[in-house]
Amino acid sequence: MASWLRNRVEERSQGPGLSIQKSPDAFRTISEVATDLDVPQHVLRFWESKFSHIRPLKRGGGRRYYRPEDVDLLRGVRALLYNDGYTIKGVQKVFREQGVKFVSETGKGTVDSSLAELARESVRRSEHDKVVTDSTLPLHVREALQGLLEDLETLKEEIDESLWEEEEDTE
Repeated sequence: MASWLRNRVEERSQGPGLSIQKSPDAFRTISEVATDLDVPQHVLRFWESKFSHIRPLKRGGGRRYYRPEDVDLLRGVRALLYNDGYTIKGVQKVFREQGVKFVSETGKGTVDSSLAELARESVRRSEHDKVVTDSTLPLHVREALQGLLEDLETLKEEIDESLWEEEEDTE
């Protein structure tokens, strides 16, 4: 029996993906990607609706097939949302300001942590600038918000420093 036929017979008897490893360049189904990323399939569909850069190939009956670059992009979105604490709007902003390649590299784990911190800082600054510079707010409210923001930033720096010190102590 030819090896490819033997593999197909094994796959059918053991279930898909149990006997054969796909090539890294192979397309993945939504169930394979969902399993790989540890997110439900409906979350992947939702992300497609929120991030226009995620465009899997769709075949008959609406079946989705994800290219390796789609999977890297999804992995980057997942990392930004779940690991870095971004909101959907925050990730959309990262796409706009840092680009698709940045998100994809984040998914591959090749983005330097300092670059990721710069992206977070950029998103954070632009979001707080909108509130503090909103001219529809009375001046005294803007000044109060600015003071609160500065207090919160100082507190965050102190927390970050103490976390770094704890981390260094445990090493």
